[in-house]
Amino acid sequence: MRIEDDVFIGARSIVLKGVTIGRGSVIGAGSVVSRDIAPNTIAAGNPCVPVGKVDE
Repeated sequence: MRIEDDVFIGARSIVLKGVTIGRGSVIGAGSVVSRDIAPNTIAAGNPCVPVGKVDE
């Protein structure tokens, strides 16, 4: 698991082994992150999928 800088992970989320969460991303509460998340992405769900982009 690799979590880059400025990442927010919501409460009760699960990040599985081997996953990278890109810089500046937001993971919604209760999400199960089973795949890599690109930088500056808002992602949520089970399995976790992108739902938007973070404004820079």
